[in-house]
Amino acid sequence: MHIAIITAQGFNELDSFIALGILNRIKRADWRVSICAPEAAVTSMNGVAVQAQSRLAEACSAEVVLVGSGAMTREFVTDASLMAQLRLDPARQLIGAQCSGTLVLAKLGLLDRVPACTDLTTKPWVVEAGVEVLNQPFFAQGNLATAGGCLSSQYLAAWVLARTEGIEAARSALHYVAPVGEKAAYVERALRNILPFVPAEAAADG
Repeated sequence: MHIAIITAQGFNELDSFIALGILNRIKRADWRVSICAPEAAVTSMNGVAVQAQSRLAEACSAEVVLVGSGAMTREFVTDASLMAQLRLDPARQLIGAQCSGTLVLAKLGLLDRVPACTDLTTKPWVVEAGVEVLNQPFFAQGNLATAGGCLSSQYLAAWVLARTEGIEAARSALHYVAPVGEKAAYVERALRNILPFVPAEAAADG
């Protein structure tokens, strides 16, 4: 299982790193979560430089792809050479995006007739791309999910865990990262946001 977290120049640390941390609660030899970047190294919107663990072309074969946001997403979607590398297919992949990452999915044509979530800054650009924007933190339809707001990365990660490993795996990972003294309420709120979008067979174990 390879989960590629697309992380471009000017990326938002909260999107990529929170998802990376939660998803890596699964400790298994065949479980791989990578910072997937267009270059060997990328620098965040706050100047944090990280080395890529995989490159964009590898996202095409990953079982799960999450697209983070950043300060340079509008430049990213106008770069034909970068966008051409993202041959994503919701028929065989779980695909999620957060905040301006939703714009990437819109420009790839993956959100045709699928409403989506994004942040308030990105909303006008996503609407301009022909996508209905919802006033909620998370939405999924089939194998496509979107989230709005930096801390909604927890919902994307939990959705991936619920879809791939089951609800109990999602619950356990969320419980681990939740603040002490608030764990039960934190987990309940997070699951309340994702459970309506998890198939019955996965939700049954919760």
